[in-house]
Amino acid sequence: MFVQMAWRNIWRNPRRTTVILIAVVIGVWSMIFLGALMRGMVDGMIKNGISTLTGHIQIHHEGYRKDPVIDNSMLDVDKLDAVLTEVLPEGAKYAKRIRVNTIASNARHSAGLTLVGIEPEKEKGISFIGEGVVEGRLLKPDEKRGIIIGKALLDKFETKIGRKLLIMTQDTQNEIASKSFKIVGVFRAEMEATEKNFVFISLKSAKKLVKLNDGISEVSISLAERGMEGEVAEKLNAQLGSTGLKAETWKELIPMLRAYLEIFDGFMYIWYLVVFTAMGFGIVNTTLMAVFERMREFGLLKALGMKPSWILRGVLTESLFLLVLGAFLGNVLGFIFTYATAQTGIDLSALAAGAEAWGLSRTLIPVVVLKDVFMANFMVVVLGMVVSAYPAVKAARFTPVEAMMMN
Repeated sequence: MFVQMAWRNIWRNPRRTTVILIAVVIGVWSMIFLGALMRGMVDGMIKNGISTLTGHIQIHHEGYRKDPVIDNSMLDVDKLDAVLTEVLPEGAKYAKRIRVNTIASNARHSAGLTLVGIEPEKEKGISFIGEGVVEGRLLKPDEKRGIIIGKALLDKFETKIGRKLLIMTQDTQNEIASKSFKIVGVFRAEMEATEKNFVFISLKSAKKLVKLNDGISEVSISLAERGMEGEVAEKLNAQLGSTGLKAETWKELIPMLRAYLEIFDGFMYIWYLVVFTAMGFGIVNTTLMAVFERMREFGLLKALGMKPSWILRGVLTESLFLLVLGAFLGNVLGFIFTYATAQTGIDLSALAAGAEAWGLSRTLIPVVVLKDVFMANFMVVVLGMVVSAYPAVKAARFTPVEAMMMN
């Protein structure tokens, strides 16, 4: 009976019902769609951080992070290979690198950069450089004179593929090492700063340049899925023991991003609360108006013997119908907008400078998290029922005499 009456009552005034539904639908839609955009921003920041030579886990000499000089390199590579083979789970990949500061120059320009010696065939699936070459070709494993530079650096130096680039750095004997390399490829990255700050040569060529023999600067590890890195890093550190090497996750390697993630959920809940507060005032106001318009009806029902609790239940059932229907439509609309946007993403190229400052991708792809969807619906339906309780209690408290005296 309550269900039938409630459903009929909410459509007695279609205009008022439509106003409440629109408020609920917009509230739920904004929570889901804008929440997905915010999650997409964070997901893009994490992916950029991991793919920009960080990986899920990195292994360094324990003093390298504080002082990233060539002297703090890892020398016992064979033992490290054995540990990685034993500990890493199925689907994990790793690549060895040499990373040193360098000065690159040509006839017109010079700049301080980071020179990275890589194993080209192993970088695919670990960092952006494995799939990032858009002009020319990727390095060969035994490449002696080839170098890959970023598109932004290519334009800055006013050069092109096939031309030479002079590299100068410091070797293990504290002497200046210099060598001329031929540009064989140009890479693109999500952030222009990456294109300007990194150049790549083969690991074999880098070892010869800095006279490191079999040593390396770092090992970057990519896991099959994000979330396993903490457990894997703990196992690696247990195996590495007193070797002087240390495994660290991307959260430790990019502390600013970790700090942002820690406060992000709080920002999401504050956003949800702001949206719900605006929507809640509309629900209370409209429901209260409906209650006052029906005072004579409630008074008559009480005079005929209806209990106050039944009136309370009836008004709350009406509110529940409105909230559930509005939440359903809001979910449908939110998922449609999210899906449509995810097909192409939102191009942030016009805001490239500002986006790069936050480590954002050039294209924003929304990401739906079930926890956010649940929280949005919970706040709308459950808290919506809470705020609807006030008009319902107001209706239940009127006596038949008071109701009949109202104009």
